[in-house]
Amino acid sequence: MKSFLILLFLSLTLQATKIGDISSIVGVRENQVIGYSLVVGLQKTGDGTTSKFTLQSIANMLKAMNIDMNPVDIKSKNVAAVVVTAKIGPFAKQGDKLDVTVSSIGDAKSLQGGTLLMTPLKGVDGKIYALAQGPVSIGGKNDRGAGSASHPTAGIVYSGGMIEREINIDLYHQKYATLSLKESNFENAVAVQKAINALYHTQIAVALDPRTIKLERPTNLSMTEFLSQIENIDMNYTPENKIVINERTGTIIAGVDIEIKPVIITQGDITIKIKQSDQPQTPAGSMKIDNDLVIGLNENEVYTKKGTTTVANIVRSLQKLGASPKAIISILEAMKSAGSISADLEVI
Repeated sequence: MKSFLILLFLSLTLQATKIGDISSIVGVRENQVIGYSLVVGLQKTGDGTTSKFTLQSIANMLKAMNIDMNPVDIKSKNVAAVVVTAKIGPFAKQGDKLDVTVSSIGDAKSLQGGTLLMTPLKGVDGKIYALAQGPVSIGGKNDRGAGSASHPTAGIVYSGGMIEREINIDLYHQKYATLSLKESNFENAVAVQKAINALYHTQIAVALDPRTIKLERPTNLSMTEFLSQIENIDMNYTPENKIVINERTGTIIAGVDIEIKPVIITQGDITIKIKQSDQPQTPAGSMKIDNDLVIGLNENEVYTKKGTTTVANIVRSLQKLGASPKAIISILEAMKSAGSISADLEVI
């Protein structure tokens, strides 16, 4: 199996963006709910007799229907015990529909063709906020155009949940609101504050810390109108320098201008000497990629023009030297540990 390395170049200079794209309103969020239930109607692909909690659940269900049954006498393999999860969006109202995820917790082989029985979905406070029921889809070719299922023991009940209890968020009567930036950054927090105050010509926004901006609603606007305007304000946004590495897939995502300090690296049979000069050399036996990057093949030296020694160029040169994605990732991690790379490195 071949390994692939994907390098995505992102500009990390000032970017014009809307405040709503980089922030969220504190208190306006999704809420998680969870429940336990049974999926019935399976074709002998359900839980076996070793899943005693499934047999007990079947017996309890039958007892609620005035059928007294001993769990040890139940031999059906057409039933599977499942955990049901869902997200209730902000401002969801009673009667609204939502998709629910169904996951087997026993030894069922597949939930294909099953039907989820009525399931109360509870929040962390133990209260029931939604009910779920309906046919389980595991991504078959006839289910909304999806391909064949890769996880037959998990599926979705589309629009199978219904809101029973609303989660109240009273914005209308509030005088203050709070923005939370998706990334903590002093410069961006101040930029948001200045952009908002410049639009309203008064000090209605205050950056409390590098992530939190407190807002005071103008008297002539409702909170809904105010927040709608706030989210659509353009500002100069400075993205955070970051290198994201997925070790499982060999994917590296890095900003195009993340610089690397001169360093010598040895990884396996590859030795890299990163040097900077006003004009890159072109020694005998070397290979010139462009005006800013030269690879010395004899000693595996990488010469770069001053100011252009970036993660993007180094990764490109390592690929030319035949380094594998795994080796390149190891080299970048070592550079970060040695202090050659100042940007944050995140491994996922």
